[in-house]
Amino acid sequence: MADVKPYSISVPDSRLKDLKQRLSLAKFPDELDEAGWDMGAPLQDVKRITKYWHDTYDWRAAEKELNKLPHCTTNIQCDGFDPLTIHFIHQPSKVKNAIPLLFIHGWPGHFGEVIKILKPLGNGDGISTSAFHIVAPSLPNFGFSDGTKKRGFAQEQYAETMNKLMIKLGYDEYVTQGGDWGCHISRALAHLYPNHCKATHLNMDSANPPEFSKNPVLALQHAVTPYTKREREGVGRSKWFTQEGYGYNVEQSTKPQTLGYGLADSPVACLAWIYEKLHDWTDSYPWTDDEVCTWISIYWFSTAGPAASVRIYYETQHNYDNRPNKLDRNRLRSWSPGVKLGFSHFPMDITVYPSTWVRTLGETVFEKEHERGGHFAAFEQPQELVEDVREMFGKTGGAYNVVKGRSGYNS
Repeated sequence: MADVKPYSISVPDSRLKDLKQRLSLAKFPDELDEAGWDMGAPLQDVKRITKYWHDTYDWRAAEKELNKLPHCTTNIQCDGFDPLTIHFIHQPSKVKNAIPLLFIHGWPGHFGEVIKILKPLGNGDGISTSAFHIVAPSLPNFGFSDGTKKRGFAQEQYAETMNKLMIKLGYDEYVTQGGDWGCHISRALAHLYPNHCKATHLNMDSANPPEFSKNPVLALQHAVTPYTKREREGVGRSKWFTQEGYGYNVEQSTKPQTLGYGLADSPVACLAWIYEKLHDWTDSYPWTDDEVCTWISIYWFSTAGPAASVRIYYETQHNYDNRPNKLDRNRLRSWSPGVKLGFSHFPMDITVYPSTWVRTLGETVFEKEHERGGHFAAFEQPQELVEDVREMFGKTGGAYNVVKGRSGYNS
């Protein structure tokens, strides 16, 4: 693999100086009396973090910590597009039969979400706990991967990039873990590359209600079985997101370029736009200012710039051509044969659906409900997520031995 190269994050001093200058010149809006999070990121919070980002936060220290991870880059070319340099974390396990696991982030996430689960999953002993080879990329247009300059880079291309990356690394068969776009791209992999993507573990619910014409057994169960506590409360959470939290999606799906001027020019705008989601989409996670500044800095210093990251919404929403492999919302939410599915349900995710809904997606071999946690499960509830993945792919799990010759255990 001559073109797989080690990589270190190294932001030029000139970009740090530029950031400091922009932060020092920030102009803030006013705010209504008694305004709260329901109106967006509060002025007091954004001012505090901006000041901390300018006066105290040390990117070089954060960069040093991030560079302790095994970073790599390689070139991947999707059909019809120019080659892109893809950045990724690659942590092979010492266990011979470890399972290749592709961790896929979403928006406004990044590759660093894998940090808290990287060692626990990779360090399984192969005897009592399963072990995994972990690959955690920056998606194209995100983090330290290149961005495309050509229109039409939609779900098929993200899936193609991920599949080609895993094959290039020698993982002809693999499993995935993801939420947000990681959920959708995992679904795309299940539909397009079922001979390679053998199972997916998802921590976000994205499905349609069962229909008698397509899922008669599930539709009957849905009709006659009362909702569980999780499912009842999930109706309210999903309704809140649709009515009060979906505006970002409409803008990013329709006019990403207009939004991009603010994201590219103003670190405060980038901070406010993303910090709102870090607050609203988590289960009261106690964000430190350092965590927030590192999170936003990864976007601000990203190779393609923060504006590139939101185009995935537009391209997916406008994926209307007649290509045979077109993946629209309905196809992503249709049954994918041959790929085993697992779900970890966290109560404060942005959409929380009944089990009968998610089971319409494919052969569901694992489900677990959790009392706490939100959208960024690997960062908020890493121990629970690790335990779920181990259980799903463990010796008594429904996806045991799903990857040929790679059980996760020493034989």
